[in-house]
Amino acid sequence: MSSVGASIIVNGVVQGVGFRYWTIRKASEFGINGYVANLPDGSVAIEVEADRSIVEAFIKEVKIGPTYASITDVKIEWREQPKGYKDFNVRYAE
Repeated sequence: MSSVGASIIVNGVVQGVGFRYWTIRKASEFGINGYVANLPDGSVAIEVEADRSIVEAFIKEVKIGPTYASITDVKIEWREQPKGYKDFNVRYAE
């Protein structure tokens, strides 16, 4: 099966509640590559690549989030061409 990519923006109470590290754990469980990053507006960006069915299952988990998060909206933009991420990590604002 071929990999696809998705850019995900998660809104709600998603900063300061362990969301990025929860995302790393979930990405590892699913075998997904990419990154997660806090955005200045209080949302979180997630870039992922894997088989589409795996990414879809991951997104279902993201819509629930960790215990202390409160997800209000999840926007997804699909890409048919992966960018070639080799692992999954946190990216920090510069």
